[in-house]
Amino acid sequence: MWIGWIEFDVLLGDVHSLKEKRSLVRPLVAELKRRFDVSAAETGMLDQHRRALVGAAVVAADHAHLQQVLDAVERFVAARPEFELLSARQRELHSED
Repeated sequence: MWIGWIEFDVLLGDVHSLKEKRSLVRPLVAELKRRFDVSAAETGMLDQHRRALVGAAVVAADHAHLQQVLDAVERFVAARPEFELLSARQRELHSED
């Protein structure tokens, strides 16, 4: 069994409040869950209105599938015009590690 996760540090555009931030981040998290069947959440910088950390995790039977899903998630987030992707950190573990 393979377990992998990716965490994105994103800069939000013309956002002036935490309420506006939520209106952008919540749909992103929901779409990651729906489209890629991953666990996803806003994981940090909760008190900053122009930055967000968003994480996604997946469990897969083989490494190739795990890598394919994580790469697709990263491409999806990077392509969103309302976010500037500052960094993406990825980690993978095998159950026998």
